[in-house]
Amino acid sequence: MTTLRRAVFLDRDGVLNRCLVRDGKPYPPASPEETEILPGVPEALAQLRAAGFLLIVVTNQPDVARGTQRREVVEAINERLRAALPLDEILVCYDDGDSPRRKPNPGMLLEAAERFGIDLSASFMVGDRWKDIEAGARAGCRTVFLDCGYNETYRASPPDCTVQCLAEAVPFILNHGAPGGAPGGCA
Repeated sequence: MTTLRRAVFLDRDGVLNRCLVRDGKPYPPASPEETEILPGVPEALAQLRAAGFLLIVVTNQPDVARGTQRREVVEAINERLRAALPLDEILVCYDDGDSPRRKPNPGMLLEAAERFGIDLSASFMVGDRWKDIEAGARAGCRTVFLDCGYNETYRASPPDCTVQCLAEAVPFILNHGAPGGAPGGCA
């Protein structure tokens, strides 16, 4: 019998690296050179890795389908993040529209769970937009919302925890991710 693994699924822009916010709406960096890892992210990921979590990025990048970004630029940004952070995988959905892989659908999380043998009920989804939280909830993960104050309507299941940055999410994840960890709440 194989023991299933635990994971922290992470959105990319706004969670790991700084987004560009215009008129209250977040946008990904336009190039690898514009990609800035947010303060505290390397340390937060190191703590999660030390606790035994897989670290898997799941990111929507619909600008490729829309023709406003090139796939090779998205891949170069991902490579920059891989080189700087202890990530196990980066899954990308380039589709625009309703796709099983595009958040709020849980396809990327389900794909990773199958590939890596992940117990989704013992895993977490961390994101800065409602689509991230909804994808995590639909996959059966606990969810952590990074409230960046974007000007958009929140249309998802309530998150299990709301914080301002990834570092603030770590205590919740560590407390609730251990076998027999505390249920519910952000405490």
